[in-house]
Amino acid sequence: CVHTLLALDAVRAGAQDGRLLGPQVEKGAQRGAARAFRTRLDEASEQHERRDAGGGLEIDHHRGVLDGARAAQQLVADGVKFAQKEDVTPRAADRGVFKLAPAVSMFSYLLALAAIPFTPSLVAGDLPASLVYVLAVSGIGTVATLMAGFGSGNKYATLGAFRSAAQLVSYEVPLILACASFAMAAGSLSIGGIVHAWHPIWLLWQLPGAIVLLIAATAELQRPPFDMPVADSEVVMGAMTEYTGLRFALFLLSEYAGIVVMSALFAALYLGGWNGPFDGALGFVWMLLKTAAVAFVVLWVRMSWPRLREDQLQRFAWFFLVPLALFQLALTAAGVIYTA
Repeated sequence: CVHTLLALDAVRAGAQDGRLLGPQVEKGAQRGAARAFRTRLDEASEQHERRDAGGGLEIDHHRGVLDGARAAQQLVADGVKFAQKEDVTPRAADRGVFKLAPAVSMFSYLLALAAIPFTPSLVAGDLPASLVYVLAVSGIGTVATLMAGFGSGNKYATLGAFRSAAQLVSYEVPLILACASFAMAAGSLSIGGIVHAWHPIWLLWQLPGAIVLLIAATAELQRPPFDMPVADSEVVMGAMTEYTGLRFALFLLSEYAGIVVMSALFAALYLGGWNGPFDGALGFVWMLLKTAAVAFVVLWVRMSWPRLREDQLQRFAWFFLVPLALFQLALTAAGVIYTA
């Protein structure tokens, strides 16, 4: 707005000096300034609504906090907004890969969620090696990011895809090592079997592995502070740069579906899943509460920590998480041998 008013003053000065003549010039400049002012107000209002949800986490008294009804209305408004946007496919894109990537991203996390038990009987697919299955299919979400980046025909999207590949390789190793520690402690590759074998002593015994699991899962989801593949100040929106409308919304939904999957996996492996007081009747409630608590921590970190640099991300994975995960494996092996 200040720039607009300065431009209006310059127009007036030019008219007085004879360089710009006639009242039509000044009237046009006033109308342009009014339109620019209204546009800035609209943008400010949109930014305010977008940041309301983070205001509560960041304890920012200058932001309003959405109540339940307004938050639900905001979700509906976002859905309508995405549905109204034009679905654009770039001319240089690989059309098949470009259009398939959002569906692959969402489908992978739905497949993973099907194998996570919420009670001993409430599970879509009770597999004997469900932990291996969940780790395998959840990695397809990163493959979808690679498809989106290479299929867009855009240099920023391709660079974001390269970053996703590097991040996948770096953080998949500590993630698998941490999960292997829980499987070794329980003597089972089934998530349900691990929950049945869970004991409260795991909260201390498996604490290093739990830290590794939570951090590596957050990095796998490319959530802040590990969101370098979609760093807007560097690569615009990474692999999602060329996506609009419902396809872009599908990527956002798959991101939050991944949070639910990884939070449920963490709750089952480290927090005991449905175990709790009166778990015979309230097992499902305990699992939901634990999953919601872990998801809240992921969102809290997103609101609280700045983005890392790419070199910091790689160094953190290989010099901190991998050694810590190997230490947890050795600790678990010693415990299993001692109690055998």
